[in-house]
Amino acid sequence: MFDGRFRQGVERGLGPVGSTLRQLGITADHVTAAGLVVSVATGLAVANGWLIAGLAGLIFSGALDLFDGAVAKASKSSTPRGAFFDSVSDRVSDAVVLGGVAWYLASVKHGHASVLALAVLAASMLISYERARAEALGFQARGGLMERAERMILLGVGLAFSVVLVPVLWVMLALTLFTAVQRFVRVWRQASAARPTNAERPPARWRTWRPLSEADDGGWRARRAERRRVRTRP
Repeated sequence: MFDGRFRQGVERGLGPVGSTLRQLGITADHVTAAGLVVSVATGLAVANGWLIAGLAGLIFSGALDLFDGAVAKASKSSTPRGAFFDSVSDRVSDAVVLGGVAWYLASVKHGHASVLALAVLAASMLISYERARAEALGFQARGGLMERAERMILLGVGLAFSVVLVPVLWVMLALTLFTAVQRFVRVWRQASAARPTNAERPPARWRTWRPLSEADDGGWRARRAERRRVRTRP
């Protein structure tokens, strides 16, 4: 939702910041790597129970995630390599941060609450996979009720008010699974609409034969008669 409605506008607003960072010699890859490092530190802070520090790290890593796009646009250096690096870094960041939440809940709650954070992580990876696979097949799978930005905002609320952390994770899990269903249905419809009709389908292999014309038939008979004459010569 955020990516579809607000992200491009925010990145345009950060254009001057991206230009300044570019002039300082900072590339989009540098910003992406810095965001990954901050996410690792955030996960470690949350795992140790420093939730406010984790909240600050979550906000900082989110800001860096916006800055890398601004720097790439300012330098006009958006490349497939950079996009791949950014996507992989986002997945690693999600795993580290939610892994830190699971570690914290396992230490504090002493129950099965930690599994809830891992379930949110699994659902998050599912919707990311759906988008990547759909785009690889030529379909569009962006959007949904609970994308990465919304997940990070809700998680920030849970870190700020630890008493509601578990309920927030339940909400995240439900909405993330709903988003997975949304994307599945969207791609399914696109794939069904793109299915070729009977008129567009290539003919089956067994249908490619054609009857011999009279000329072909006569030529075939003549060649067979010639072979027989050769075999019967003394």
